[in-house]
Amino acid sequence: MSPNSSTHKIIAPSATALIPLLVFLMLFIGVGTYLTVQGVEFAFYQLPAPIAILPAVIIGLLLSKDSLNRAIEQFIRGVGHPDIIAMCLIYLLAGAFAAVAKASGGVDATVNLGLSAIPTELILPGIFIISAFIATAMGTSMGTIAAVAPVAFGIAESSGMSLPLTAGVVLSGAMFGDNLSIISDTTIAATRSQGCEMKDKFRENIRIALPAALFSLILFAFSSAATQTPETGDIEWLKVMPYMMILALAISGVNVFVVLTVGILLAGGVSLADNDQYVLTNLGQDIYAGFGNMQEIFLLSMLIGGLSELMRCQGGLAFLTQFISRVIHLFGQKHSHIANSRASELGIAGLVALVNTCTANNTVAIIVSGGIARELAQENAVTPRRAASLLDIFSCVMQGILPYGAQVLLLGSIFKLSPLAIIAHSYYCFALALAAMIAIFLTHPTRRQ
Repeated sequence: MSPNSSTHKIIAPSATALIPLLVFLMLFIGVGTYLTVQGVEFAFYQLPAPIAILPAVIIGLLLSKDSLNRAIEQFIRGVGHPDIIAMCLIYLLAGAFAAVAKASGGVDATVNLGLSAIPTELILPGIFIISAFIATAMGTSMGTIAAVAPVAFGIAESSGMSLPLTAGVVLSGAMFGDNLSIISDTTIAATRSQGCEMKDKFRENIRIALPAALFSLILFAFSSAATQTPETGDIEWLKVMPYMMILALAISGVNVFVVLTVGILLAGGVSLADNDQYVLTNLGQDIYAGFGNMQEIFLLSMLIGGLSELMRCQGGLAFLTQFISRVIHLFGQKHSHIANSRASELGIAGLVALVNTCTANNTVAIIVSGGIARELAQENAVTPRRAASLLDIFSCVMQGILPYGAQVLLLGSIFKLSPLAIIAHSYYCFALALAAMIAIFLTHPTRRQ
């Protein structure tokens, strides 16, 4: 039987096939909740997600009505799906670039460049812009927070600004960049799962994210009360150049593999030229370290891909799609094209937000929701770029307001604040959710093509 022959088989919807996914979520959430009650820091990240999903995979294999060998073949086919493999390769290159660029001093140089250009009366908008730029260039909100938060904390303390507000500004900028970045794992997962180009998803995203960012900047500008900014050093344009180059290449539509490869070579070249002690073996070690940093999401993507194929073959995804489609039709006014399209977009947004609330990981939420969202989009004339944009937007919104999300917890540890105090000032995430809802209800489907 050919690998694609299963696509021609009519699969009966089955709620039982969703049990493995529920087991994964219950295990992941249950352990995280228990450790939270016990007072363990980063409780939801103590049990690695690739380990939490293993029992679910075993249950999925046992639930299969096919032979065990056939079920294993289905699982492997899901693991080796071209979209999953491409996603994993991009993860590796993105991790390598982040590690090499950090070793070259690019992050510190970019922070210094931003601080040098910030007027004292606009310190909070300036911190937002720095965080947004670094997150867009690096493709990671966690890496951005780790780089910017200590600097922002020092500024807030020295100038007497509100610590919760400053933490909220850093979080807002980091989530803006994470949502829009071409090399962000959320963008990679969203575009790959929906089958659209990254540049198309970016263009769809920016129309929603930019108004939310401008609104947030105005709020931050009125809230700025700093009297001085920290001293900065000379601007090191050479170290900032790799970030600027990959942004320019990515936005211009160059293939993401080419963009990341060029970024790695440029950042490595900067280190080799600027540091006599940095040699090619160091570059190789940094690249490999970057690969290692992506190990968890790499493994999880493959395992989720295999589990999704098992659930698809057993009718789980068909059941979910059928259920959500019925809900969509209930809300559609006379089953009109416009109403069904709008309800489908709301369904995609609600689905990924719910999964993200359960997993506290926006990339995992997109990976889990991607297959169902794609079917909903195809059935109700929602373009792939629109579906990818909604998946990324609402996963980032939820990640930015979860008190047990890694980003908020990291900020809380740096600023010594309660997570609830930080998310109360995550203005951009709330503004982004509002902008996205307005776009869903006010954009006519014929203008989404």
